[in-house]
Amino acid sequence: MKSYAKLNISLKIVGTRGNYHEISSRFIRFNELYDEIFFEKAENFSIECKENIKDNIILKAKNALENAGFKQEIDDFFGSHKILLRKNIPMGAGLGGGSSNAATFLLIANEELNLNLSKEKLMQIAASIGADVPFFISGLPSANISGIGEVIEEFDDEVPNLQLITPNVFCSTPAVYGEFRTNFMSCINPNLAKQMSKMTSKELLENYKNSELNDLYAPCLKLYAKLSNFSQNFLSGSGSSFFRIKNG
Repeated sequence: MKSYAKLNISLKIVGTRGNYHEISSRFIRFNELYDEIFFEKAENFSIECKENIKDNIILKAKNALENAGFKQEIDDFFGSHKILLRKNIPMGAGLGGGSSNAATFLLIANEELNLNLSKEKLMQIAASIGADVPFFISGLPSANISGIGEVIEEFDDEVPNLQLITPNVFCSTPAVYGEFRTNFMSCINPNLAKQMSKMTSKELLENYKNSELNDLYAPCLKLYAKLSNFSQNFLSGSGSSFFRIKNG
């Protein structure tokens, strides 16, 4: 099953909730880039991947299903199956690869193990795994995301053709958000965030600068100076990926 990347067309921080940040963001599914996840017969359980996925949250998703009351089903199935993960989405790039992998695992497990969980229940489980995971469960091509990522509202969007640029830089999401909280909290503008949530992605990209659309732009470039070479493009989320509107 394909495990798609996402782009943040906009990402505004509107407050905090304990150690978390409340956001107002436009997420779009980026269909041109995806990982692939399969279940395959095996003598022992493992997650097989050519990339270093030590911190991939598929295991966290597996544990979440067990804690939701399906430990017996999980143990029975993965006593004779392994997970194959083909990575194409760069890690630390602001594209939601890990969250997408976790969501895709939940979707496949629900189908293959006949768990019969509704999409609403899967999204509840997903929210316990990570802030971006419910969006990938939703299957929506575009959505307004708020709260700490758990509030997902479908948006009837107009998205231009976009080209992705990913420098070879790993950005730490906790570090970028930490830098924002330490030095940029005075910049939050909930009214602007609300205004942006009503605009299409095309309108947002045509009317606002990179630094206006993404509140993590400044802290990200402060921590990772090499990214300034790409600042004529739009930064996605807290990672190192940029995008621009394709010409023609």
